[in-house]
Amino acid sequence: MSAEGVLVRGRQVSGGGTGLVAQLLLALICGGYATGAAVGWGSEKLALFMGDFGLSFAALIAAVSCFFYARGHTSRFRPAWLLFSFSSAMASAGNAVWGWYEVILEEPVPSPSLADLFFLCFAPPAIVGLLVLAKRPVSRAGWVCLALDAWLIGGSLLTLSWSLALARTAQFQGESVTQAALSLAYPLLDIVLVSMVLALHFRKAAGSRSAVNTAIAALALTVLCDALFTSPLLRETYRSGQLLDAGWFAGSLLLAYAPWGVRRVPEAPAQSREDRQVRPAAPIAGSLAALTPYLAAAVCTLGILYNVTEGRKVDRVVVLTGCTVVLALVVRQGIMLVDNIALTHELAHKESHFRSLVQGSSDVIMIAAPSGILRYVSPAATGVYGREAEDLVGAELASIIHPDDLGRVVHEVRRFLAAPPADEPTTRIECRFRSGAGDWLNVESTVNRHQGGLIFNSRDVTERVRLQAQLQHNAEHDPLTDLPNRALFTQRVRQALSGRRTTDPGTAVLFIDLDGFKGVNDRLGHQVGDELLILAAHRLQDSVRAGDTAARLGGDEFAAIVLGDGSGDQTAREYQVHEIADRLRLRLSQPYKIDGNDVRVAASIGVAFAEPGITPTDLMRNADLAMYRAKAGGKNRVEMYAPQMQADVVRRAELAARLRTALHDGEFALVHQPVVHLTSGRVSAVAAQARWRSAQGILFTPAEFLRGADDGDRTSELGRWLLEEAVKQAAERSDMGYSAPVSVRIPARRLLDKSLPLGTVEALLMRHGLPSGALMIELSDHDPRASLDDLERRLVALRRLGVRIALDGFGSGYAAINALRRLPVDVLKLDRGLVEGVVESGRLHKITAGLLRIACDLGLQSVAEGVDLPEQVTALRAMGCTHGQGMAFSGPLDEYRLRRALVAGSYPMPGTNALPVLAGTGGPGAVRHSRQPVSDRIPQPSIRSNTETPVPPT
Repeated sequence: MSAEGVLVRGRQVSGGGTGLVAQLLLALICGGYATGAAVGWGSEKLALFMGDFGLSFAALIAAVSCFFYARGHTSRFRPAWLLFSFSSAMASAGNAVWGWYEVILEEPVPSPSLADLFFLCFAPPAIVGLLVLAKRPVSRAGWVCLALDAWLIGGSLLTLSWSLALARTAQFQGESVTQAALSLAYPLLDIVLVSMVLALHFRKAAGSRSAVNTAIAALALTVLCDALFTSPLLRETYRSGQLLDAGWFAGSLLLAYAPWGVRRVPEAPAQSREDRQVRPAAPIAGSLAALTPYLAAAVCTLGILYNVTEGRKVDRVVVLTGCTVVLALVVRQGIMLVDNIALTHELAHKESHFRSLVQGSSDVIMIAAPSGILRYVSPAATGVYGREAEDLVGAELASIIHPDDLGRVVHEVRRFLAAPPADEPTTRIECRFRSGAGDWLNVESTVNRHQGGLIFNSRDVTERVRLQAQLQHNAEHDPLTDLPNRALFTQRVRQALSGRRTTDPGTAVLFIDLDGFKGVNDRLGHQVGDELLILAAHRLQDSVRAGDTAARLGGDEFAAIVLGDGSGDQTAREYQVHEIADRLRLRLSQPYKIDGNDVRVAASIGVAFAEPGITPTDLMRNADLAMYRAKAGGKNRVEMYAPQMQADVVRRAELAARLRTALHDGEFALVHQPVVHLTSGRVSAVAAQARWRSAQGILFTPAEFLRGADDGDRTSELGRWLLEEAVKQAAERSDMGYSAPVSVRIPARRLLDKSLPLGTVEALLMRHGLPSGALMIELSDHDPRASLDDLERRLVALRRLGVRIALDGFGSGYAAINALRRLPVDVLKLDRGLVEGVVESGRLHKITAGLLRIACDLGLQSVAEGVDLPEQVTALRAMGCTHGQGMAFSGPLDEYRLRRALVAGSYPMPGTNALPVLAGTGGPGAVRHSRQPVSDRIPQPSIRSNTETPVPPT
């Protein structure tokens, strides 16, 4: 693509050495045969053998060669090579018969004989084969002109031959009719074959020109020898093995060599300097083809003049043939004149149409010469490039291409020119062109070959390239903060772990989560939340180094890559990265000034270091686990990844999987813990709890197995099972006369979703016939972000069904106080954190007493959870607490022990003479006759709490 001529490179044809060896071998064989024929072969018998069977063998080789080539190659020229094979086989058979008479029988060849039949069958297949090889005319006029050209050549040769020799041959001179016909048949067939050879030589198809040229040369040599043989002068003195046989021998071997020995190479679109020097051969061939009719007429005229100059009477055959030749010439010229007029009009119309298309097109069309010089530029260059077309003509194409793109363009052009035109007619190149304003335009060009050079059809795609770059940027960056998104961040992590950084353990990934961001969205709106994310992204981007990457993964989650420094001290590197993460945490936790308000959020950061062989997915997962550990540990902190975190995740996942299987396999059991009136000791209710009996026979309490039940569907299914099983067993006890209300703990978020609709509770009560007031729902885990209005409507609807409502965990925070103010509650359950220290801590004693007074003033019953010691019973009763639940009375009981406790009806209270009912002892009678002191039978503080007490197997 420069003045050095890199646009056009000729292609070298490989395999030339092998073809040259074959040609030399062929020349040596033919030369040896000619030398032998010239010296008479040393003996008359050998001369006869070589003149007959030698020619037969050579023709047989040609027949076999053409046949096997036709079998192995499927193309439209295959019938031609089959016909040439048949023609050579006929020549081989004729020479073999001739040798049979002369060599084997040692007698003259009779006339006519079987050899004449074979020789006459040589020309017709060869003529048809030449027609197959010729380029077929595309119109009727073309076929007529082809026939006229053949007759012009054939008639001219017939006139000349008749004048020279055939007229005397046709006078019979005592010969039989068959002999006379044979005498005329040979030259006439040769004339027809010569006519076809000359007429079709200039109409060869472009598929395999070298092979066709060689085949035509072989047939021409054979016809020439036939013509010499049929002349009276040579025929009278001809003997087998003479020099004339060398021509037939060479013609047969040349035909055998034609399909194999010539390497067919597709025509190269561009040619080297040597190739361009021989290009005038094409115009010469075209000129000879145009002069063929006139040359034929001249030959015909020579034949007539020969008769006149010899003083002979002009033969009628010559006159008739000459008239038909002239008539054919006139008709042909008329056809060509009409055809040329039509072609001229069509060419003018197409040229006008092409010119209007080029000048009116918005694309720029440029034609570059093989040297890279622009020879034509369409007027559209003014609008596209901002440069006049006249200014570009004569300039080098390389001068307007961006230097950074020039090498790529030259490589693509060379590759395109080296490819076969049939396989790749066009190519597409995109590069930058210099505009008239001096800037660079992105231009896309469709490139075609044109007379050794190239045609560029170019269009301006600058806007499209800009749009593609923008789309690529949008696909890899967050639209709000313009930071890299998760996909690009993952790619950067992959790049950081590859190459020279593969063994660098100092590379770290930070996962960052903004604590309290959802509260900002809820309080101040999403627009303020978006502004906060943008400001946080700017702080994060300013805090990382130039080679590091900060990204937004989604929502309020960010990430960063801190590349390693190559130091070998891993401990120092961990300390350094921890300091970087801590400074980043402090930076992100500073107040954000938005619309005149100070908005505050915190940051939880997880850090994971690259290890040898770690994948980007595993490294990012480790950082994510560390970040969630930081949030679980109190938020607003930095947590470094440790392998134990992954082990905890695996353990929780395994436990969750086992929990899902247990739900479907019915491995859960229901236990109840009595709720006792603190004054009378009467069992006033029972609290339903779930236990999981694993396949190993181990019972897991809710505090143990619910840690693995992070799946909302599984916990929801467990809650439905617990409610239905508690209602079912309560109804069965009610039918048997054990009337004690059952309480079921349900999280507030479950009451607000669709997994527990109102119809479910109503349907359970109706299906099992549980009386009104026999079911109490303990509202637990109230989320302050949940709508109290929705929760109030749900609880009011449940109370209409006769369901009592208990507020669980009262005293644990502001949310419980706010819920007490808004929600319809019947019972307050004191948090076990208050009960555990009510005896030892004076502060907790006062707080608990105050809360109980609030419940009393509101007319609510109170239940203290986790009452494990007699002292706690005495203190709570003195404060006004009405009920208690804990190990001071009984642990969770299975159905059998629960019914025994309900038969007893009450538990003795501390400070009285009554004896308590112990879980696991005999029936009520056994309890009344026990003489063990109360203090000896009450569990000590070292016993586990009721939420962790396993139930003995039944």
